[in-house]
Amino acid sequence: MNERLQKIIARAGLASRRHAEEMIQQGRVQVDGVVVTRLGSLADSDQQDIRVDGRCLNQEKSRRYLVLNKPVGYITTRRDPSRRHTVMELLPKRYQSMFPVGRLDMASSGLLLLTDDGDFAQKLCHPRHGVAKTYLVTVQGAPEKRVFECAVRGIRVNGDRLHVDSISVTHNRRGNSGRAVASKRARTRLRIVLRQGRNREIRRLLLALGHPVIELHRERVGGLSDRTLFPGAFRELTGIEVERLLQAVQGSKPFNRRSRRLRGATSSGQGV
Repeated sequence: MNERLQKIIARAGLASRRHAEEMIQQGRVQVDGVVVTRLGSLADSDQQDIRVDGRCLNQEKSRRYLVLNKPVGYITTRRDPSRRHTVMELLPKRYQSMFPVGRLDMASSGLLLLTDDGDFAQKLCHPRHGVAKTYLVTVQGAPEKRVFECAVRGIRVNGDRLHVDSISVTHNRRGNSGRAVASKRARTRLRIVLRQGRNREIRRLLLALGHPVIELHRERVGGLSDRTLFPGAFRELTGIEVERLLQAVQGSKPFNRRSRRLRGATSSGQGV
């Protein structure tokens, strides 16, 4: 069956669909020995020889899915031209073909998914699917009710409309009188849920509302949460966990174990 080349490459686990499109435009993809550079080109992975950088795609290999507790100080990318620390440095050599699903900025910590399954990554990252992500955020000051209302309703910052799906207080730093500290030294811990996210949306939104973010930690992706992972630790997801994540994608079909082989493991990422 003919499919778009970028979809075939993504399904093979070599890259996300967006990166696959870049590979095609760079002339790195061949179909039956002919270089293809036009986006939208179709191919049949069952009948044709498809290669990326000379490597023949293998549609039958097992897919792997990791959850990593990203520490502060690492950027979410495979390689960095500025030679900053990347999340890939936290993984052993056998996982270096994987890539991050979505992003956490360098100053943020928490759950980050990695995979070599491009279709899986595309579904979880696409804005229309709206997979809920939950964050614990410590901000400066003690936000009033109007701040929460504005955060949910949304405001415009530098031309972008920024908003969250829900926001609530989990903890206030209090003074001896029992009332929240009213000075600039006051800190408030919030739980925030996002279904769609722009670049640094939570930080930009709360800064514009007068409450700069001090700490930001992602504690949940869909129904996935793992408090047993210390910063820098990781483990492979089970087939059931992958299934639940895909079922959380709005409008996606239920996960089909027959159509995708999974590799489950119990690696903790501790000294591996």
